[in-house]
Amino acid sequence: MRMPPVAAALLAAFPLIVACSMAPAAVTAVPSPAPAPVVPPTNDGAPAPGVPADVLDLTNWSLTLPTGEQSDPDEVRQPALADYTDEWFRVDPTGTGVAFTANAGGVTTENSGYPRSELRERIGEERAAWSNTRGTHTLEVRQAVTALPDAKPHVVTAQIHDAEDDVVEIRLEGSRLLAEYDDGDGSVELDPDYRLGTFYDLAIVAAAGRVRVLYDGVEAADLPLSGDEWYFKVGSYVQSNPERGDRPEVVGTVVVERLRVKHED
Repeated sequence: MRMPPVAAALLAAFPLIVACSMAPAAVTAVPSPAPAPVVPPTNDGAPAPGVPADVLDLTNWSLTLPTGEQSDPDEVRQPALADYTDEWFRVDPTGTGVAFTANAGGVTTENSGYPRSELRERIGEERAAWSNTRGTHTLEVRQAVTALPDAKPHVVTAQIHDAEDDVVEIRLEGSRLLAEYDDGDGSVELDPDYRLGTFYDLAIVAAAGRVRVLYDGVEAADLPLSGDEWYFKVGSYVQSNPERGDRPEVVGTVVVERLRVKHED
């Protein structure tokens, strides 16, 4: 029996219709955008700086670390300090401060039994050495203690030092924040109930044979101290070690958000 012409034409075209209906549609590949790098944000949403010199002006400072040889710790000076960072000296997670950390079992200087991650004032390439009988010498710092050793929870956060010993120390002992002088025989209490992580504004002004300490803008001490070969220090100077009962790995950490030194005639 012969098919009608129209049916025969449809049957002849059937394989082509089926093939076209089963063929996948052409797809044009669109490349995905590259993912943005993950950068920890600061409090204002800006990328966190990478090294401490991006946060603090370290031009006239050197850094002593709790590493190196015993009685001969590592020291970082300019210009290397401008790019330096490590686990003991780094930008904190907020990106707004520099964390100074020293461990109880760290290396110490020749004349101390305690480790430090601490800045030492310099004037250019020379070590700073000035007298408060001439001119006015001011340290301004905003800082917070964020960690203390367990057995002896003491840390020094800022100092005036002379050629041989400390002149004034800002020192946290447990929860008591103090300005100590006369080798610890004298002290002024700045805060009797300091809480770890609390930032405070500190100013130490050395002039006219006296040292004034201002805490959060209020004068807390006016001490009759005078001398020469003085210089400022700032950071974490842990006042403990394994002989005091602390494990070598426990740390004291001080975060510094602002640091300024002025010397005026």
